[in-house]
Amino acid sequence: MRYEELTIEGRNAVLEAFRAGKTIDRLFVLDGCQDGPVRSIVREAKRGDTIVSFVPKERLDQMSETKKHQGVIAFAAAYEYAQVEDILNAAEGKGEPPFIFLLDGIEDPHNLGAIIRTANQAGAHGIIIPKRRAAGLTATAAKTSAGAINYTPVAKVTNLVQTMEELKERGLWFVCADMGGELMYRQNLTGAIGLVIGSEGEGVSRLVKEKCDFVTKIPMFGEIDSLNASVAAGILAYEIVRQRRFAK
Repeated sequence: MRYEELTIEGRNAVLEAFRAGKTIDRLFVLDGCQDGPVRSIVREAKRGDTIVSFVPKERLDQMSETKKHQGVIAFAAAYEYAQVEDILNAAEGKGEPPFIFLLDGIEDPHNLGAIIRTANQAGAHGIIIPKRRAAGLTATAAKTSAGAINYTPVAKVTNLVQTMEELKERGLWFVCADMGGELMYRQNLTGAIGLVIGSEGEGVSRLVKEKCDFVTKIPMFGEIDSLNASVAAGILAYEIVRQRRFAK
């Protein structure tokens, strides 16, 4: 399957895309432009919680494919996002306790795509990403997932911490990856679980880590002290698989 991230340029085209319910990941608007049509577009974007960036004309000119952007360029997702409830329903439909990936600050679409692929193979019921400071379902992420994006739902939420609180009320508990944690083999990673993976540079953010029930680490014996985020996600995911399905 061929995935394409849709670039929408021009005031009428962008406004119609919002009103048609198209999933818009990001909107770029000419800095200082406040006329009626632009205000309508920004209002629609905020209603859909789309990230809006006000940028100089030079930036828009660089991004523009048509060179007729009229001060607005929108980027639509290559694939539709799910709802968190869809992920929980997927687990319920299989008669399994939920197994969910939560990605905190994964900005590389290649890493996102690789994690979607791993989540699918590990039997996870879905992935949750934040709307800000995160890669979206771009064409690159979709291609890197090697088709897994068709089967593993990805939900985008405004506030990851709030979502974790809501899921805790539904019976989930959370474990995050951090080198300051307990060795993963010594922790109980069964039941309804959310696996939190942070960015390679900063790791899991402080507020998200504080909401986690456990902090775990992967044993490492080399000279460097970190793994690629998607690799770390795979290792921890399969320890969860081992404990959920094969441990006695």
